[in-house]
Amino acid sequence: MTRILILDGHPAKGSFCSALAAQYARQAGQAGHEVRSWHLSDMDFNPDYGTSDFDGGPQLEPDLESIWHDIVWCEHIVLVHPLWWGGHPAKLKGLFDRVLLSGKAFKYVAGKSIPEKLLTGRSAQVLVTADTPGWIFRWIYGSGIRKQTEKQILAFCGFKPKGYHVFSPIHGSDGADREKMLTRAGQLALKAA
Repeated sequence: MTRILILDGHPAKGSFCSALAAQYARQAGQAGHEVRSWHLSDMDFNPDYGTSDFDGGPQLEPDLESIWHDIVWCEHIVLVHPLWWGGHPAKLKGLFDRVLLSGKAFKYVAGKSIPEKLLTGRSAQVLVTADTPGWIFRWIYGSGIRKQTEKQILAFCGFKPKGYHVFSPIHGSDGADREKMLTRAGQLALKAA
């Protein structure tokens, strides 16, 4: 059994990201994993860190305190989010800025250029919805958001990336296309541990 945290990182309710996250949670739960889920659309916090001082940031709102405790609790995190302008939605990026803090998620060490990772022993999967076809995402755009998410956010804090999965194109997809995508998300959940 693995402790899995699923973050539906779409800032609006009722998105296809929510459906993918729910399918992943359902399959992981049926496989015997302990699952906790969060929906960015339900969270209330200021996404602006608001200072250049890593040690003097704003106090975490209750939702951010709670999701931080679930991040520490989990052994595997699943981020489900849309690709917007080649990146994360602003509120999701704000969640990373506000929660993955120096001294909690990573720690600067005197004399070293790379901080110490404080969230080691955990893995991560990313599920991304996009209107951009996969081959354009990879070969034309260079998968920039993948590099940022896996290397500069997750691995930087100690998470071991276990897959980056693009579900596209969403625009113009029909019920059969989306059913295949939901099945795929469920299959990924069965391989989570």
